[in-house]
Amino acid sequence: MNHRRAFLATAAGALAANVDPAPAATRKPNVVMIYADDLGYGDLGCYGSSMKTPNLDRMAKDGIRFTNFLSANPVCSPSRAALLTGRYPTRAGVPRVFFPRDTTGLPASEVTIAQMLKPLGYKTMCVGKWHLGHLPDYLPVKRGFDEYYGIPYSNDMNPPVVLHATADKVETVEERATLETLTPRYTEQAVRFLEKNKDEPFFLYMPHTYPHIPLAASSKFRGKTPHGIYEDVVQELDWSVGEVLAAIRKNGLEKDTLVMFSSDNGPWYLGSPGNLRGRKGSTYEGGVREPFIARMPGRIPAGKVCDGLASTMDILPTVAKLCGAKLPSSPVDGIDIWPLLTGKKTELAREALLYFDNLYLQCIRLGRYKMHIARYNSQVYSPAPAGGRVNLPLSKPELYDLASDPNESYDIAPEHPEIVKDLRARIDRLMPTFPEEIRKAHAETFAKKTVGNTATFPRLAPRQ
Repeated sequence: MNHRRAFLATAAGALAANVDPAPAATRKPNVVMIYADDLGYGDLGCYGSSMKTPNLDRMAKDGIRFTNFLSANPVCSPSRAALLTGRYPTRAGVPRVFFPRDTTGLPASEVTIAQMLKPLGYKTMCVGKWHLGHLPDYLPVKRGFDEYYGIPYSNDMNPPVVLHATADKVETVEERATLETLTPRYTEQAVRFLEKNKDEPFFLYMPHTYPHIPLAASSKFRGKTPHGIYEDVVQELDWSVGEVLAAIRKNGLEKDTLVMFSSDNGPWYLGSPGNLRGRKGSTYEGGVREPFIARMPGRIPAGKVCDGLASTMDILPTVAKLCGAKLPSSPVDGIDIWPLLTGKKTELAREALLYFDNLYLQCIRLGRYKMHIARYNSQVYSPAPAGGRVNLPLSKPELYDLASDPNESYDIAPEHPEIVKDLRARIDRLMPTFPEEIRKAHAETFAKKTVGNTATFPRLAPRQ
């Protein structure tokens, strides 16, 4: 394989314009974004799992499935900020996970998809895990959503309170969530919203609580699958997707509704990253590459598989183009991927994508090539070494060709110094555009000295 030729072809158009407008519609399109929590790249049948996910598999057959779709972060809150704003979470002021003790959330200066669509007359609802601030001033109803129902953070955080909020009031549905009935209740709320707003354009954002631990499933699914509670939960999540699609079909909205499905980051203790290295909390591909399926009959052709590179940050600009909305004034890092969704193009020219963990830049990707430049000295969610968990520069960058080596096993940096040089230059050009806190963290990392690239994550056997 000629790595140099492939790289130059990718780099040549990296900043080219991307214009491929969606066809005109008789009514403003509806948008549904279903977002799982901690679902692995290898956890769906259509992505190679032995677990049964018939509704999502069918959704993929009726639409398009992506193989190179990246979350903008390997943990919860930052990935959600990126999805809703189209910006790197390190740029949007959400570099880390929010906890119940926190008194802040997504900054008011950031514009969400819901806020972008409201001036066009859209009805909006968020059902599920918000995790961008749990106090009243940071809830979804302050960020463009007409209504909210769900746990405002992860279900392992105390207290796992279920809220119902509108513009007028915030009510506590449960002080401690009945975890076994969460998915059915989320589904009921989503279907009710669709029925209520079938005659108006709507945006439904449905960030599920599961399969984040602790896991729980209703009696209809509990104990019914060969892989235990994890598969029980995933099957109920798949059932929920089927119910939402059925409601859209029942109300004659299929051709007017873009439905998307993905996950916030890779699997945690359970679940499969497929053949990818790493898990949640890691900037190896297993921590950030996610399933992504999109369906819109008549607009998105059926049975397509896209290998082009895309990101959760691309959702906002794509929805803006589809719905005719004005982009936020703050710079958007995502691009319009409608040409990929429609199959008109198989890949799009774009600037390199950066992989952050907390404040720290650890990797950069351009097309098929990914370069690691920094790594923590221990795994996330593991006992920290003496002196604490520290982000360290690699003594030498590692370069991987993800087209031929998706599990990042074979460093080709020594053979391709020109690619390493170009990617270094891109980092040098992009980093000054980030807030001072991020620039400072980057400088402090590379002021440290390391002996070798020893802070690596062990390989975990994929569960298929």
